[in-house]
Formats: sequence, C-alpha cells, structure tokens
Amino acid sequence: MNLFDVYPLLDITPVKGEGCYIWDENGTKYLDLYGGHAVISVGHSHLHYIKRINDQLSQIGFYSNSVQIPQQKELAEKLGAACGYPDYQLFLVNSGAEANENALKLASFVTGRKKMVAFKKGFHGRTSAAVAVTDNPKIVAPVNETSNAIILPFNDLILLEEQLRTNEIGGVIIEGIQGIGGIHVPDPEFLVGAEKLCKQYGALLILDEIQSGYGRSGKFFAHQYTSVKPDLITVAKGMGNGFPVGALLIAPEIKPWFGMLGTTFGGNYLACAASLAVLEIMENEKLVENAAEVGEYLINKLKTVSGIKDVRGQGLMIGLEFDQQINDIRHVLLKKHHIFTGVSGANIIRLLSPLTLTKEQADVFVDALVETIKK
Repeated sequence: MNLFDVYPLLDITPVKGEGCYIWDENGTKYLDLYGGHAVISVGHSHLHYIKRINDQLSQIGFYSNSVQIPQQKELAEKLGAACGYPDYQLFLVNSGAEANENALKLASFVTGRKKMVAFKKGFHGRTSAAVAVTDNPKIVAPVNETSNAIILPFNDLILLEEQLRTNEIGGVIIEGIQGIGGIHVPDPEFLVGAEKLCKQYGALLILDEIQSGYGRSGKFFAHQYTSVKPDLITVAKGMGNGFPVGALLIAPEIKPWFGMLGTTFGGNYLACAASLAVLEIMENEKLVENAAEVGEYLINKLKTVSGIKDVRGQGLMIGLEFDQQINDIRHVLLKKHHIFTGVSGANIIRLLSPLTLTKEQADVFVDALVETIKK
C-alpha cells in the first residue's frame, strides 16, 4: 500500500527533538520556528511531558466516555484556572477541526438557526461544517458546499450587522489571530462590536483560538487583549504539544443534554495526561509571559530589518510579508542556516515557535534572515 500523496514534504526526516531544536537522521540540528503547525508549545520532548504520559500509560491508556475519567475533571479545573474561564464547561475532542465542528453544531442547537458567519482569509478546518466556513474554495468539496455558510470581509461590522439583522444567523466564528490567512490580528473594535451584535441579535460568538490560543499570543487567548467573553472558544494544537487533543470551552448558560455531542477518543487518559503536563509546564516555566516578552523582542527586531514589507502578529505568532515570493528565502534559511519556518501563501513567512523560545534563539534567526535577504 502507498500513502495518499497530499502533502508537499521537505526532504528532511526528524529523528529527535529537544526544546526548540530538532535533529535529522544525519545528525543535523535545526532551530524549529514552526513547531509543526504551532503544535509544539512547551518544547520538544520535555521531561515532565514524557513522564506524565508514560506514568499514565503504565496504568491505563484508554477507555471510552462511558465510565468515570477523573483526569477530565482535573484538566477542566486546571484549564479554567489557567485561561481565566473557571465557570465555563469543557468538551474534549481530538483536533481543531472537530472542536470547530462541535462549536458550530452547538451554536445551531442553542439558537435553532442554520446559518453561520465567518470571514475572508479565515481557516477553521477540513471537516463538513468547519470547511464550509473556511475561505478556501479549493478544499471545499461539492458535498461541503452550503448556503448556510456566509463569508464576509474581515473587520467589517456593517456587513456583519446586516446579516445578523435577518435573525437567521446562529453563530459568528472568528480566529483570535488569522493563521493560514497570513497572521492578521482582528481590530479590537471589531471583536468588541461583534460580541455586542451577537448578543443583540441572539447569535453565539465563537472564538477559534486553535492556533492563536494556549499562550501563543502572549495572553492565554488572543481575544484577551480585549474585554470580549465569547460564548464558545475552540482550542487544539498547543494544547497537547503533539498529542492529538482539542476542546470546546462553553459558556455556563449553555445547558447540555445526554447525547448532544459525542466522541469516542476525546478526553482519553493519555490525552488528558498530555494536556495536564502542558498546563503544568506552562505555569511552572511562565511560558505565556515568555511568549509575550520574547515575541515583543523578536517583532521589534524584525521591524528594523530592511527588505520586509510588513511584520504582523502578537507574542510568538508572527507573520513576515515580503514583496517577492519567499520560497528562496525559506530554502536558504533551512538548508544553510538550519532553521525551520512556516508559510502562508506565496509572500508570507509564518513563525510559530515553541513558547520556550529564548531571545538568544530569536537573535540567531534575525541574523540568519538579514544575511539571507542581503544575498
């Protein structure tokens, strides 16, 4: 059997990781400023993370959501305290797409409405409802096409109210920071206004914090740079530091009923162990604060680099836009300087390093980038 060939792969085979570094099969060491799509939050192969998972696996690795799993309640309590939403409810799933799928479904259940609003350049996943509200027609199959998904210009409150005024909109989904779309931070006035309009017209506000959440922005959630309190918040990626896990944070006024949502693997013992380890490491090593401090330092340095058209982002979620295509720049950074970076479109480099990144490591990248641009 062959693999279904849908990924354009680098010709590198990582065999080891530690902190912000990975090594390939030839022993070459790379600085990882991409974290496998913003997934590696507390660093590769953190000892506490490994121990937490190993200890759990030696006891019991899996049972479905038909028995008591105390680790789920422990995770809910620790996450609520860490993120500032102790009164919210937690529904555990396996991925970001699944988290968004359930958020959209829940918004429809609660409001009794079918239509959802999303925004240009947004990405919310590849499953049915999630891909329908994603602004990329190429990955929307005919079976996913629906008139229930309405995609509006980003930051446009006038058109948003126009849609909400129909009283047909069940939910409005917004990324805390647009990731794949090119690292675009929503205007604070837009988020505040969207919250107000959703309340006025009876729709639920969904904040997709899958890429921007879990400390990456320098706050636990990117929307916490404002006063907004969404009805639903989705998380994944950095939540498990590589273990497949996602979640939906649900406002206390939304009441569940048996069978309303469901998942076989979500909230399993190992997923909880990984997620608990991540929260414990983030707290002990003050990684949210580190993301804010090192992110600000790196962004300020990058803004002085000649040849970059724009520097956007918050914390350690950073986009570098160039006038030219960036394939050659990324190739030199990877092959000569041994630095992993991400991409958004043809002209934007995405930086999504582990939250453990140091200023010294940031300097290494800036120096390598300056040299690469000059040549």
